[in-house]
Amino acid sequence: MTGLPLIFIFVLAIILMIVSISKWKIHPFLSIMAISLLLGLIAGIPLVDKTLADGTEVSGLATIIGAGFSGTFTSIGIVIILGALIGNILEKTGAALKLADMVIRVVGKNNPVLAVELMGWVVSIAVFCDSGFVILNPIRKALVNRTAASSVAMTVGLSSGLYISHVFIPPTPGPIAAASTLGIGDNLLLVMGMGTLCSILPLIAGFSFAKYIGGKVKADDEADMGEVAKTYEELVAEYGKLPGGFNALAPIIIPILLMAASSIISMAGIAGLGADIVKFLGTPIIALAVGTLCGIFQLMGAGKMSEFYKLTDDTLKTVGPILFVTAAGGVLGKVIASTDMVNYIEAHATALSAMGIFFPFLLSAILKTAQGSSTVALTTTAGIIAPLLPVLGFDSPVRVTLVVMAIGAGAMTVSHANDSYFWVVTNFGAMTPEKGYKTQTVATLILGIAGILEIFILSLFLR
Repeated sequence: MTGLPLIFIFVLAIILMIVSISKWKIHPFLSIMAISLLLGLIAGIPLVDKTLADGTEVSGLATIIGAGFSGTFTSIGIVIILGALIGNILEKTGAALKLADMVIRVVGKNNPVLAVELMGWVVSIAVFCDSGFVILNPIRKALVNRTAASSVAMTVGLSSGLYISHVFIPPTPGPIAAASTLGIGDNLLLVMGMGTLCSILPLIAGFSFAKYIGGKVKADDEADMGEVAKTYEELVAEYGKLPGGFNALAPIIIPILLMAASSIISMAGIAGLGADIVKFLGTPIIALAVGTLCGIFQLMGAGKMSEFYKLTDDTLKTVGPILFVTAAGGVLGKVIASTDMVNYIEAHATALSAMGIFFPFLLSAILKTAQGSSTVALTTTAGIIAPLLPVLGFDSPVRVTLVVMAIGAGAMTVSHANDSYFWVVTNFGAMTPEKGYKTQTVATLILGIAGILEIFILSLFLR
């Protein structure tokens, strides 16, 4: 199946998946896997691997499902486990409470949502938003305890800050790849500056929506505000003496610095043994392993190494469901990518080019919603848009950079069940999938719209 019928079937499949999870209470793992299989069958993906007459190898549906499942574990599985383990260590040693106090001193007790949003925005410049949320979630939870703020508001604020810089600002891979494909890969400083500028309205919109939705939706771990205010002081007393500021920061800041250093080395094109070592240490898995070692030293200092085995066991039990649901989302994305949908969109791109700056945004948003990955949406859309730049009238470095930003805004729109980030945010934020649609999905829609509106306004003046 190809063309508009396939797109119509895809829309129906997404609706059916959402209904089955939120209304029929079918477990997300089973629902997503079933929809992936059904969509693959209807789209005409071969049942088994085949070799065409011209020698082209075509993967069968079973192979595609296996590749989608294993690919997700390969990309973020270990990252989620190590990140969650670091979080549990921070909570066990009282470091999360210490970090919460440090953040409060900087922005004030009355601005916790703004604090986590800006914290996420800065961290995600160098770290994937999935990893960033897992790393910073203990601070979010501690801030909820410290300030009696809404858990949902804090989750949406953190998620928004992470997502905005993830799609707008290098050295994250998506913006770098899009800039390179569109011919401005040697001018990443301009892309970074424009990404920072284009973050302003989405940050405001994300903060405003977080404050609003926090009063409408409650997370599963939401506690009474009066009770939380009391338990914070009790928690501090239980730890006796909280870790020092550097020790509390080390398991988080050292992985971030390692990943940032690796990105800088890659961007600068530096080679040699020293550069290879920095790149190795800066891969998310190794960087978080180093962060875990810092956490272990923290446990030793607190005299709690006897609890490390149980802490690790509890972490694996917690992240298991997250990993499997996330992998199911990877299966859906792989199945969709194996259909003819992307080819159809590319073939009809010229007819839509009259939309100007809104065209790359819309195309990226369609691809993002269809297959789940913001990075894939950024890179794929950039490849489609590159030959159309003269038609769109974007021929200067500044205006091409605006196209990169428009693609990035579309790559936020929207995060739902086929996006690993959706499941990371909802699970670590203690929300059901239904609440995730009301919070994370709606928030990413608002962020994307706010982003393209600011980009459109800038396009009227920047030449």
